[in-house]
Amino acid sequence: MSIPDWLPPLVEHSGGNWEDYEDELYRWFTADFLDSLPTWPDKRVGLKRHPVSKGKEATFWHFVSEGETEADRLIDMRRCERIRWPRPVMDRFLERQPQSGDALVWWKNERRGEPRYLLALPDFSYLVVVADRGDYVLPWTQYHVDRAHRQEKYRKEFETYWRSKKR
Repeated sequence: MSIPDWLPPLVEHSGGNWEDYEDELYRWFTADFLDSLPTWPDKRVGLKRHPVSKGKEATFWHFVSEGETEADRLIDMRRCERIRWPRPVMDRFLERQPQSGDALVWWKNERRGEPRYLLALPDFSYLVVVADRGDYVLPWTQYHVDRAHRQEKYRKEFETYWRSKKR
């Protein structure tokens, strides 16, 4: 995957103190989602704040870790490195055509019983998930997709969605 020039560089862990790296990640998250929120068409943008862990909101932990339950989430370095990507991807979504473009593609589908927008880079190597709660949306998670079969799965899901919209 080549990183589009409109995305910020990865925030890599230099191998030093983990707490310092976590604080750096949280500073980026704060700048992008607490100091100012992205906008969304016809909806306000909120954050999943609870459960708060180590003084940090649940959305932050969903951005840097993976797992089915809050208590069992594990830090994912690929997510950590991309902490600066969700905001520009959301901002770029607002500037582009939803079905094409060099920035990203998107679609809306059901995930765990609620509508969720999936914002993807054109090669489906990276996704931002945004939950639709009616009058507002919540940035839910973000992750790197490194397996070709998963990228292809998302590509097919995207194509199926847009084919159904053309009928």
